[in-house]
Amino acid sequence: MRETRMSMGMPITIELADAHAKTASVDAVFGYLSEVDARFSTYRQDSEISGINRGDIAEAAYSAEMKEVFTLALRTQQETNGYFDIRRPDGALDPSGVVKGWALKNAADLLRTHGNTHFMLDGAGDIVTSGKNAEGEEWAIGIRNPFAHEEIVKVVYPHGKGIATSGTAARGAHIYDPHHPEQALEDVVSVTVLARDVLVADLYATAAFAMGRAGIDFLNRRSDLEGYCIDRDGIAVMTTGFLAHIA
Repeated sequence: MRETRMSMGMPITIELADAHAKTASVDAVFGYLSEVDARFSTYRQDSEISGINRGDIAEAAYSAEMKEVFTLALRTQQETNGYFDIRRPDGALDPSGVVKGWALKNAADLLRTHGNTHFMLDGAGDIVTSGKNAEGEEWAIGIRNPFAHEEIVKVVYPHGKGIATSGTAARGAHIYDPHHPEQALEDVVSVTVLARDVLVADLYATAAFAMGRAGIDFLNRRSDLEGYCIDRDGIAVMTTGFLAHIA
């Protein structure tokens, strides 16, 4: 069973490979993601984050979900020397850099509570895999060529890890260096990260991209992260452990 729907402003694909897979599992995930969007979307005036940015909601009244996301953001900011920051240059808070990976991780947990063991969940390049695919084989994820989107440059076998890609190919220049917000990030066009789950992969793919060419070195120093970086000249560099995950 495979289904793609628009949610949280992006296409999200769920593929269930268990023989007993039911549509109810898919509906539950998309229902949950709709709730996340209603709370965290900066494009909705009635969302909690919009209310916070307007000053309508005091910190004491933040939801538990909002507090959790802000805590994750602060921790990642500290661990990346400030290269991950949910505060925009204009001062507004935009937690979307946390929310996508966080929501997908929670959605995967929801699939498991519905009895699903073998599945793939893809939110615009941030991907969770579990178990095997419908053919009983390892899930294989393609890294797209940022200069030719229809071309796959590497096939990755996550082996249960979360995978996330940050770059400019799909959404344009939406990531900035918090230390130099006025400078465009042009040295690197794509960073793919493997981590213990999709949340961690998403957070550090964003931070590594903001670091530019130094991002791959940062990833290489972390024993819990693996990365694959493509620069503006089309030259790819990977961390030492990434090789174990590619075809």
